[in-house]
Amino acid sequence: MEPVLVSACLLGQRVRYDGADRFCDHPVLQRWSQEGRIVTVCPEVSGGLPVPRPRSEIVAGHDGMTVLAGTARVVSIEGCDVSAHFVRGAQHARELALGRRIRIAVLKEGSPSCGTAEIGDGTFSGTRVPGSGVTAALLRQSGIHVFSETQFEEADALLKALEAAGAD
Repeated sequence: MEPVLVSACLLGQRVRYDGADRFCDHPVLQRWSQEGRIVTVCPEVSGGLPVPRPRSEIVAGHDGMTVLAGTARVVSIEGCDVSAHFVRGAQHARELALGRRIRIAVLKEGSPSCGTAEIGDGTFSGTRVPGSGVTAALLRQSGIHVFSETQFEEADALLKALEAAGAD
């Protein structure tokens, strides 16, 4: 059975910066849970950040790839550089995924860690811009297929295709 890496907040764990969750009751996620496929991760907590914590964003004009390259930073709303925590959390998620041979991840859109296609614009205004978070970027760089919580059907279709190919 193919395991799937999933953001902890989507599973109801209160790990977000504000101490909340983003519980998702999508039928595909519920089925995966019943099947025992889910491997849970919160990269920000794994990277050493507390709950709650000051909100963070990648500096304007950059994304997770530039943070990983060391040419951009993740900063808290208080102006503290928290890049090392985000990189450490991304590395933990990658090690977890590679160690369990995970090829699919479903992450929380918009997060500076988990955003798959959109992240905050670096101004803390609530405006989103195209880009990936640090963890999403590192997982993709490692060959893992990354989806957001709006793409469960697509992730499930790939999961079924991977399992069918493995059964041949």
